[in-house]
Amino acid sequence: MNKKFLVLGLTSLLSVGSAGILLAANHNLQTSSVKPVADSELIGRWDITMDDNGKPAPSWLEVKLSGNRILVGSFVGASGSARPVSRVKVDGQKFSFSLPPQWESGDNDFVIEGELSGGEIRGTITTSEGKKHTFTGQRAPYLNRSGAVSWGKPVELFNGKDLTGWKALGQNQWIVKDGVLTSPKSGANLISDQKFTDFKLHVEFKYQKGSNSGIYLRGRYEVQIEDSPADLHPASVLFSGIYGFLAPNEIAALGPDQWQSYDITLIGRKVTVVANGKTVITNQEIPGITGGALDSKEGEPGPIYIQGDHGPIEFRKITITPVK
Repeated sequence: MNKKFLVLGLTSLLSVGSAGILLAANHNLQTSSVKPVADSELIGRWDITMDDNGKPAPSWLEVKLSGNRILVGSFVGASGSARPVSRVKVDGQKFSFSLPPQWESGDNDFVIEGELSGGEIRGTITTSEGKKHTFTGQRAPYLNRSGAVSWGKPVELFNGKDLTGWKALGQNQWIVKDGVLTSPKSGANLISDQKFTDFKLHVEFKYQKGSNSGIYLRGRYEVQIEDSPADLHPASVLFSGIYGFLAPNEIAALGPDQWQSYDITLIGRKVTVVANGKTVITNQEIPGITGGALDSKEGEPGPIYIQGDHGPIEFRKITITPVK
């Protein structure tokens, strides 16, 4: 090869290489101020309150890192269970995602658009029906507990005579007959007057074939009561599951028209569920609220909340033992 051409070739390569280095340096300078998605302040859990035509409605969001550059999540609306979010798009302090409807009417996807501001999130939720609601959200508390638990005295929330200590959310259909608290048909839910933080709860209940109910702990986390056949694969939406979040290790249901029991211990976010004498959930963390919760204020005490809008249900004992 001619030496002149060789020198010229080497000179050209060095020039191209230098230009590439300069371009890369300029690119790095331009993007150094952009925060990597792995460091996004959006990552974590958020307790959300939505404005539903002037009334507060609870919601919840968790954002997680998938790999090292994609954000995914889980979202709970005003009703239904936690539903997966395949991708959360982030542009600076702004974020957005969409997801299909669950129990809601309408065929459109839900669209959530928001931004981080002062350690909170705020934005809009456009429903599957095209309705738009504003929302605000705060970081969900960890609810970690330390030290040994000291229990107080048991409290009978149901006196076996009447609805003293309870109120119906709507037109009341609940009656007390022969010492049994009964919702003979779908109607209003019941909420206890007293509120609690950590506790042990014993309930005895009976449902009809195909019926459905639930017990909301602190008014926020539902332990499912449902006519679930014992041969079904356990799921969070079936008998004794923490609805939408925690599946029992087996379906320990006795079937319809049988008196059954739950013994539930809730300390912080950690829950243990014993169904008909079998421990089906052991000291598991509840990530967030169930759709239909009274509110999303997870750091506050809350009532016991019984679902009466999904079919006939009976209770003959509701005993709570709060922490001292």
